[in-house]
Amino acid sequence: MTTITGSVLITGPTRGLGRAAVLAMAARPAGERPDLLLVGRSGAAMAEVAAEARARGAVVHEIGCDLAHLADVRAAASTVRNLIATGQVREMRALVANAGTMTTDTRLASADGYELTFAVNYLAHAQLIGDLLGTLTGPARIVLLGSNTYRANVWRRLLHVPEARWADPIAIARPDTGDVNPGMGAGGIAYSNAKLAILYYAHELQRHAGDDVRVSVFEPGWMPGTALGRGAPPAAQAVMRGIARIPGVATPERSGPVLAAMALDAEWAHLRDGAFVVRDEVREVFPVARDRDRESRLWAATAELLERAAAVG
Repeated sequence: MTTITGSVLITGPTRGLGRAAVLAMAARPAGERPDLLLVGRSGAAMAEVAAEARARGAVVHEIGCDLAHLADVRAAASTVRNLIATGQVREMRALVANAGTMTTDTRLASADGYELTFAVNYLAHAQLIGDLLGTLTGPARIVLLGSNTYRANVWRRLLHVPEARWADPIAIARPDTGDVNPGMGAGGIAYSNAKLAILYYAHELQRHAGDDVRVSVFEPGWMPGTALGRGAPPAAQAVMRGIARIPGVATPERSGPVLAAMALDAEWAHLRDGAFVVRDEVREVFPVARDRDRESRLWAATAELLERAAAVG
């Protein structure tokens, strides 16, 4: 069933969903196992997941990168291009933009001066994909990590999970100011805005990527208790850990292999145009998540934000 047999790049490989996806790919039979390009923070967690993947038979390259620093992202892309050009890994056939973060303090800025949640979840991956789009060998896949939080429903309202409040991307990228932390509500809006941006970007990216690169978005389901919520207050983290034990709640162990399959398997080869997969089935996004004007504006604003960061260095 596997259709991707070259190299797969994945960001955020050290914890949670990313780690589970890496190990699921590494555990495949030798003829179906991709080379793995792991892009994330260097350290013990990276070394550990890389060693475990190698123990399962995978060729693994660790690429240290702080996604909150766009210069690091550009350097990581350069390293990937060099690995491929020198034959140290096979051609890159899939890119999985898995890494994410959420901060409750929207005054926090990335190294480039952008609101941290938007910078890591969206801008860093736009930089990486833009730098590596021409390196992908078709037929290839790009899988982005999305979330249904862009639109409120009954359960999200009960849990006080705010929906997106879209604005011009230049404004969304600007950190809050002031002496008072805007708090969980503002942090939730920033997260939902970043995830709505990913949906808009996926639609526009497909228009630019051509027929040989297919773009999809994966929503693994709510995974309370993972590292994503480590910026939440201790009481909120305790509640999320309790919810995580409820049967049926998404977990990295359940969702990681699905993410791996979306990057590799023939079952998902038809996905394109930012197709939205929730847990393990394709769902139509709500109308707010399809807007040609917003998508076009986001593409242009993203180029402006990335160019501004590159000019500063």
